Amino acid sequence: MKVTLALWLILFLVGATASNWLWGRRRSDDKSRALQREVTLRIESWWIMVLVFVAVWLCGFYTTLALFFFLSLLALREYITLIETKRADHRALVWSFLIVLPLQYLLIAQHWYGLFSIFIPVYGFLIVTIRVAMSGDCADFLNRVATIHWGLMTCVFLLSHAPAILTLSVAGYESRQDELLFFLVVLTQLSDVFQFVCGKVFGKHRIAPKVSPNKTIEGLLGGMLLTGLTAILLSQLTPLPLVEDFILGVALCLFGFCGGLTMSAVKRDKGCKDFGTLLKGHGGILDRIDSLCFTAPLLFHFTRYFYTL
Repeated sequence: MKVTLALWLILFLVGATASNWLWGRRRSDDKSRALQREVTLRIESWWIMVLVFVAVWLCGFYTTLALFFFLSLLALREYITLIETKRADHRALVWSFLIVLPLQYLLIAQHWYGLFSIFIPVYGFLIVTIRVAMSGDCADFLNRVATIHWGLMTCVFLLSHAPAILTLSVAGYESRQDELLFFLVVLTQLSDVFQFVCGKVFGKHRIAPKVSPNKTIEGLLGGMLLTGLTAILLSQLTPLPLVEDFILGVALCLFGFCGGLTMSAVKRDKGCKDFGTLLKGHGGILDRIDSLCFTAPLLFHFTRYFYTL
C-alpha cells in the first residue's frame, strides 16, 4: 500500500509538471509567463520535497521521526536568525536546541504521550525562562522569553504532532498509522495549492491585505471545498466515515490557512518576505511547513480523542 501511494504521488507530480509546461506554451502575455515561472519554481521544489518525504516515509517510524526532528531543527534555526536576540539569550537558545528539541522527539520515540503532550508548554517554557533569568539581564525580559517560547511552540511542539500520529493505536487500523500521516501531509500541502489556484483564478476579496495580500475569501472557500472532496477521495487512508473525512478535510484547510496567515504576520512584523531561501519558489523550511504546524495537532488530537483504543 505504501509503495502504491508513493507511486500515485509521483504520478501526480508528473501530471502537474506536464500540465504546467503545456499551459506555458499556450500563453504569451507577460502576466501569464510570470505566473508560469512562479508555478515552475514551486513544482521544482515540490519534486525535491516529495522525493525526500517518500523515501524517508517508506523506511518506517524512526526515519520519519528523524526527518521531522531535522525539519524542526531547520525551522527553529530560521526563526531564531529572524528574531532579535541578545547575548544574554544565547545560552537559553543553546538549551532550546540541545535539550528541549531532542527531548520532545525522544518522548515521541518512547510513545510517552502523557509527557510529550505537555513537555514544551510546561517544562520547556520553564527551562527557557529560568535560563534567561539566570543571565541577569532583565531588560525587555518578557518579550525576549515569549519570543523564544513561540519559536519552540511552533517549530518543535506543533510540528512534532505529525510523527506522533505514528504512535496512535486505532481499533481495526493497526499498522496503518503511516497512511494517516500520508493523508495529513498530502492534504495540508494540497490545500495550499488549492487556495493558491482558486485565489489566482477567482480571488477578489482579500482577507487580511496588510498581512498576506494574496489570501482571498474566494481562495479560502475554494480551497476548503476542494480539500474536503480530496479527503473523500483519500478516505481509504483513514478510519473515519466519509462525512467526517470531508469535514476533517475542510477543517485541515482552514487550520492550514490560519497557520500560513499567522506566520505571515510574524514575517511582516520582522520586515521580511520569507523565513529563508532554501527552497526555490517556497522560501525557507518554515515557509513550507507553517500550515502543517497548525494541521498536525488537529488531526492527531481528533483521531486520538474519537478513535484510539
